[in-house]
Amino acid sequence: MMELRQLRYFVAIAEHGTFSKAASKVHIAQSALSHQLAQLEEELGAALFLRSRRGVTLTEAGALFHVHALSILRQVADAQASVSSLLKAPSGRVIFGLPHSVSHALALPLIAAVRQSLPMVNLELTEELTGNLTQQLQAGSLHLSILFDDGQLDDFLSEVLVSERMSLIYPTTDKARRGKTSVSFKEALSQPLILPAQPHGVRPIIEDAALKAGLQPPNVLADISSISILRNSLLAGMGQTILPVMPLKAEIESGLLSSLPIRSPEVTRRVALCRARHIPLSTAAQAVSEVAKRVMKELCQKKIWVDATFIG
Repeated sequence: MMELRQLRYFVAIAEHGTFSKAASKVHIAQSALSHQLAQLEEELGAALFLRSRRGVTLTEAGALFHVHALSILRQVADAQASVSSLLKAPSGRVIFGLPHSVSHALALPLIAAVRQSLPMVNLELTEELTGNLTQQLQAGSLHLSILFDDGQLDDFLSEVLVSERMSLIYPTTDKARRGKTSVSFKEALSQPLILPAQPHGVRPIIEDAALKAGLQPPNVLADISSISILRNSLLAGMGQTILPVMPLKAEIESGLLSSLPIRSPEVTRRVALCRARHIPLSTAAQAVSEVAKRVMKELCQKKIWVDATFIG
């Protein structure tokens, strides 16, 4: 019968790469550690590590099992923290996922608010592509995540909180749009666009909006799923993009990039706070969820989160 200690031993070996370092970390003899791993591999019917003179690396089966082991250990820690928090302030670790294009708006205000309201909570923010965040949330590697409501959130418990207006963003050296206050969606789609690859970020939202409006799909010049690379590509004059302005706010305010809101029809993305359906939230994660909703509302109402409306 698989035991929690075997999962802890397995994770320690995976993290440290050698049996000797892992044995020291979990405070047992190396021979006992090897014996426990052998029992675990026998029960699973698969080798979890490849051995070499330099140490060990995860096999394909080991990498898959590692995701589940981390999730199980996290849930055990959450359960312990929740029980101990019944009569005192929430405490423990909370892992919160943010898409690249939302972190500029939300990351620092959320960190500050959690520090002030929940001083015993250790908030860990991870910035990833939305497709990766979806997988990690399903696997239980994240407690909470911000995702975009593209019609694919049925696997999660989600709460749509913010609507962000999309704009065409382009190098200021492009003089053709001087004096304009907006751009039609049809014209925006026809521009040489740099967009995230499917299924990340705004790409499925833009393509779905084009389909519903009876318009041609976007004219994609390049698939770039990194905000920093996208920013550099725009500044180099390689193309344009369709995004909310917040991820590129500094460049727009400095005059390096320009933006025009999209009209006819207006295109928005809906930002949702999500968690896994099958994993209960710890007391600490529930508290962070409430703080996140409050922060998002304040950012929208104070117009700090540009072109965003709180709809929660």
